[in-house]
Amino acid sequence: MRALVTGAAGFVGRHLCAHLLGEGDTVIGVDRADGPDLLDPKAVHALLADIKPDVVYHLGGWSDVGASWDYPLDAFRVNAEGTLNLLQACVSNGKPRVLAVSSADVYGRVSQNELPIAETTPFRPVTPYAASKVAADQLALQAWLGHQLETIRVRAFNHLGPGQTTRFVAPAIAERVALNERDGSNSVPVGNLTPRRDLTDVRDVVRAYRLLMTMGEPGEAYNVCTGRDLTIAELAERLVSLASSPMHVEADPELQRPVETPVLRGDPTRLNAITGWTPQISLEVTLQDILDEHRVAVSGHR
Repeated sequence: MRALVTGAAGFVGRHLCAHLLGEGDTVIGVDRADGPDLLDPKAVHALLADIKPDVVYHLGGWSDVGASWDYPLDAFRVNAEGTLNLLQACVSNGKPRVLAVSSADVYGRVSQNELPIAETTPFRPVTPYAASKVAADQLALQAWLGHQLETIRVRAFNHLGPGQTTRFVAPAIAERVALNERDGSNSVPVGNLTPRRDLTDVRDVVRAYRLLMTMGEPGEAYNVCTGRDLTIAELAERLVSLASSPMHVEADPELQRPVETPVLRGDPTRLNAITGWTPQISLEVTLQDILDEHRVAVSGHR
């Protein structure tokens, strides 16, 4: 397949491009540094006209949940208006199949009796980022219903792995552990310890994306998740347990977000039924890989 990947230089984009190439696909990756601005509809249209992809993996957009509180308009425009521009360009240029990557944050605040979260769970976005992803999700559905553009919506739960920025919790904690190992400190500051998250290795996530692109039903939405969750406290303790010297977790109010979704645990039944996908990489392996990456990064840099 000839695949266009937006957001190709990002954390997930790099892993996806590598996976697609390994599967024998032709991959054209674009990012904000070297591709068109998603908010420029003429430039996006020209990109699709030039590349003529068979499939489009739309990962490009605003990914920083915490920063969306400070820049809600920017987050909304990039994720909603940018997605609209891409979808319209696809409609006008051969109608390639589109994987529109959304987020489990669209489900927002759910009650215990709604767990695990299915694709039919109502949207209750808590953050500006989540609201922008709700809009993008529905734009992709409208493109299918209104234009017969084969869109597949993916609601990815939290994913982690090598190459993720320290704006996210696991690499942030791993960096602090690695710095402590280097400097002899023993306190690992973290934000809110109580939220529960469903965590999947990014390398498993991108496998699911390609499987959905080949097997998914147009117009449908699919959760990508493990169906299990753990608290941020448990995640932090697992990372600390991998340290080469004794350390302890310490809550830091300065690291907390204004509002936090209490629990996100997804139901991967629909994804599994249509593709056979199940996670292959254990959380222990993922956390070890992340910590080893940060040990290398901090070595020799005081």
